[in-house]
Amino acid sequence: MDLELSREDIAFRDGVREVFTREIPEDIRRRNALSRTTHDDIVTTQRILNAHGLAVPHWPVAWGGKGWTPTQSHIYASELQRNSVPQPLAFNVSMVGPIIAEFGSEEQKRQFLPATANLDIWWSQGFSEPEAGSDLASLRTTARREGDVYVLNGQKTWTTLGQYGDWMFVLARTDPDAPRKQQGLSFLLLDMTTPGIERRPITLVDGSEEVNEFFFDNVRVPVENLVGEENKGWSYAKFLLGNERNGIAQVGTSQRVFADLAEAAAGIPTESGTLADDPQFRTSMHSARTTLLALEATQLRVTGASENGQASPVSSLLKMEGTKALQELSKLRMRAAGDDSMLLPPDGDAGESLHADDAATIAAAQYLNQRKLSIFGGSNEIQRGVIAKTILGL
Repeated sequence: MDLELSREDIAFRDGVREVFTREIPEDIRRRNALSRTTHDDIVTTQRILNAHGLAVPHWPVAWGGKGWTPTQSHIYASELQRNSVPQPLAFNVSMVGPIIAEFGSEEQKRQFLPATANLDIWWSQGFSEPEAGSDLASLRTTARREGDVYVLNGQKTWTTLGQYGDWMFVLARTDPDAPRKQQGLSFLLLDMTTPGIERRPITLVDGSEEVNEFFFDNVRVPVENLVGEENKGWSYAKFLLGNERNGIAQVGTSQRVFADLAEAAAGIPTESGTLADDPQFRTSMHSARTTLLALEATQLRVTGASENGQASPVSSLLKMEGTKALQELSKLRMRAAGDDSMLLPPDGDAGESLHADDAATIAAAQYLNQRKLSIFGGSNEIQRGVIAKTILGL
């Protein structure tokens, strides 16, 4: 396939890049590059993008989509990452939004889609449970129908940024007697102000509390908040998880981190010159550069397959190798930072006074936080199984 961009696609790339660099405040993009993005940064960015028609370009045109080709969508996502623009909240734009647009009622579309695109509603994901992570179909949270409500009982965990959630989309078991565990699941929309909900934050190894667990005790969910058909939730969940996985590789982010690291290494003194001159470091950087070139080509292969309306199993390879590449770059960033990498940034909500060299003090926190990339969106072990079956035919 042709891996070169056409003139039209180059013009498209330059156009979205101009919006990203001109309209998104520089301080927001700088904090995002340092993994210090705030709640307000995410909201502000998404509303700016929405005002320019760039928050939900992959949605149906009737609800704010742009009707782009897969190649244009790929360019858009890559430019977001390369220019350190906080990405539109994935729970809204890549998960629940497309589900409601595809399977929701007309009333649900009118109620939720405009507010979801503009981040007037912050959505949380209620999928994983203590005994149902990669094996999601084993979930045990139940939703029992009682007249015009479902009564929700159970627990969800690893709910990223759930402390900000106004609503949650929940996968729950509505038919405990279904012959297969994938059957009997339903997709519900839950107002987080409903009585009976308890949130507990989970402190991660890097000291952050970006994930949570939620407990539901006889929470009453109106029947009109069921998306699609009862007991068809597994099909909707697969649709959602496919969208989630495509964005996890973060090749554009890795390219930006690589460029920043190469520039920084040239100014870090060593006994024999600079870190950029160190043979071992140079070897690692050359290896990373080769990997990123291969990942970019693979990403275009996946895009090329989708141009023909086909889902490519190569996306599993892209997710696995893309996340590994970003993790390896975080190791190199720690090496470049030296002793400073073990200094955690000060507590606070924004890091408003961060300077360029503060990238060193968050290197360890980023390294620790990015261990999760091997797990979410389908663990790398699961992806290897997919690759073995669908690509290698084993």
